[in-house]
Amino acid sequence: MKVAVFSTKPYDRQFLEAENLAHGHELLFLEPRLTRETASLAEGCAAACVFINDTLNGETLRAIAARGVQLIALRSAGFNHVDLHVAAELELTVVRVPAYSPYAVAEHAAALILALNRKIYRAYNRVRDDNFALEGLLGFDLHGSTVGVVGTGRIGQCFAQIMHGFGCRLLAYDPYPNAACQSLGVAYVELPKLLAASDIVSLHCPLTPASHHLLNAESLQHLKPGAMLINTSRGGLLDTSAAIAGLKSGQIGYLGIDVYEQEESLFFEDLSDTVIQDDTFQLLQSFPNVLITAHQGFFTRNALKNIAETTLANITDFARGRVCPNRIPLEKTS
Repeated sequence: MKVAVFSTKPYDRQFLEAENLAHGHELLFLEPRLTRETASLAEGCAAACVFINDTLNGETLRAIAARGVQLIALRSAGFNHVDLHVAAELELTVVRVPAYSPYAVAEHAAALILALNRKIYRAYNRVRDDNFALEGLLGFDLHGSTVGVVGTGRIGQCFAQIMHGFGCRLLAYDPYPNAACQSLGVAYVELPKLLAASDIVSLHCPLTPASHHLLNAESLQHLKPGAMLINTSRGGLLDTSAAIAGLKSGQIGYLGIDVYEQEESLFFEDLSDTVIQDDTFQLLQSFPNVLITAHQGFFTRNALKNIAETTLANITDFARGRVCPNRIPLEKTS
């Protein structure tokens, strides 16, 4: 099967080519993101393989379907960027990678917590300047702290296990309690109670219409003053303007994010020689208690190998007419 692989980086090509030796698909690697304007690059391809910042709205889906695309193969677990109603209307098949490495993202969340708490980024730069003073680097013990986990799926469970290892008290908010988390002593509570009691809050839930801006100006008022907020899930879970207001007021004491609401125009690209036009992002970067990484939580060799394996297996299932276990159910609108 001929596959247009959009948003290709060297590491994507490395892992996909290695895995494709066992599948034999014709992979057309394309650097641009998939948008309405770049849809013509998929001409003659039966599948489009895409990542999280590709634009899969109705216009784009209609444009690639008109060029012969029948399969959308996501190299991600989340699919909030896909217009599933239009995909159903066009009778497109959409498949995803539901679990590539929950450990990768959970460990990155823990890394952000440690770096923010102990101010590793500031300490590193000080020592490089031969400044060995400790003023301004004071942290707190994770042991005995209360950590709130919002979303206890695979990643949230792994994160809870890590924090349990540090000796933290664990709270969680999720409509569907996880028995493995409960066995660790995790107490499930409503979101306002979790926010009020937690020293650290970490987001690990999917982005859906119901969870969009789950943390907003109203809900952040429940946050324990000076608490740490971590988001390694999806940028849209956090209202960025409300987070900035919380940082200014001191309601948010630390903010660590690996995702950002408007990241599609920034992340995964080298913009070091350009002037960033996103004033909100620039303002976020100006706070000394904010640490931003560019959606690298998933970025381990283990995860990339798993993504390539599952993606190619999904494509092969479709090509051979087999039922794919990772197919996203689609329903046409009436």
